[in-house]
Amino acid sequence: MTADIPMSLGPGLARRDVLTRRIRLLVATTITYNAIEAAVALTAGALASSSALIGFGLDSLIEVSSAAAVAWQFSAADHAARQAREKTTLRIIAVSFLALAAYVTLDATRTLADASEADPSLPGIVLAALSLLVMPFLSAAQRRAGRELGSASAVADSRQTLLCTYLSAVLLAGLVANATLGWTWADPIAALVIAAIAAKEGRDAWQGKGCCAVPAAAAAPSPRTATDACGCRPGYACCG
Repeated sequence: MTADIPMSLGPGLARRDVLTRRIRLLVATTITYNAIEAAVALTAGALASSSALIGFGLDSLIEVSSAAAVAWQFSAADHAARQAREKTTLRIIAVSFLALAAYVTLDATRTLADASEADPSLPGIVLAALSLLVMPFLSAAQRRAGRELGSASAVADSRQTLLCTYLSAVLLAGLVANATLGWTWADPIAALVIAAIAAKEGRDAWQGKGCCAVPAAAAAPSPRTATDACGCRPGYACCG
């Protein structure tokens, strides 16, 4: 006779409260950092006529709106109320991503067509390097808490924060290439890469991908299936 495989039923009430408070703190930190980041990037981008820096600054503003949507969801005291706000929050995050992708694509394409040249930007390079250090930690912490809690919106917002890491790397490469090699075309190309990543993340957020929710015992997938589908731990299933 085969022994029963124990299954996690998800976090208990006390653990859920801990995770909820953690997500609120991480979201507040994300909002504060990205508001500062947006102000610096947009100012530096305007001064240097840099499509990539302006796109990065707009992404920071969208990340603020994304984190604010998650903060609104988790401001509800009741767990059921937070779950009811989940879909709306995901839609806000997804639309924000897609709007960013559309704007940056148009602006970068115009820059390439007009052969406009972006000036080197030392503040932009410093900002991109700093974000490359800070954002991975914020993203990983929120993703862990969101997955354990089974919150697709918290996971989607952590993916937005992780996107900022990728964008920081792309932005840094473009700005350094422009400043050191005189490759002015590197700036709009970096912006187009930013737009492509944002479009993918918007689609994934709309579909609710990336969340590992605890399924009902009767409908639980096999541990192998759960892991192969989206990287969730055994006993968990993808939210979307």
